[in-house]
Amino acid sequence: QLQLVESGGTLVQSGGSLRLSCTASGFTLENRAMAWFRQAPGKEREGVACISSSGSAAAYADSVKGRFTITRDNGKNTVYLQMNSLKPEDTGLYYCATGRRGRPEATMLDYIHPADFANWGRGTQVTVSS
Repeated sequence: QLQLVESGGTLVQSGGSLRLSCTASGFTLENRAMAWFRQAPGKEREGVACISSSGSAAAYADSVKGRFTITRDNGKNTVYLQMNSLKPEDTGLYYCATGRRGRPEATMLDYIHPADFANWGRGTQVTVSS
């Protein structure tokens, strides 16, 4: 069974840091671009960060540039999201997903759109208190 499982979300104070993990089971992430998304109550799902299959390229939403870092460890079949200087507006349910086969990675890195990704996990909640 193909599955992505996110973890690491919790309640944190503004200015704090968290590291989220996304681990795959039933398939390998090695040849897939990966992305993190988030969704706050009443808002649409937003692309946060994307990393190429090799890990050599990454892209970020403007709202998190300079604060978040996406990395991957293909040997552990895991993708990470390091979040620093957290703000209350970073609160949301964070999901990871794999890039759809056949989509050019440059396209996914240029604009992190949910339609270009699949195999969604159930998410991990991040709450940043002010």
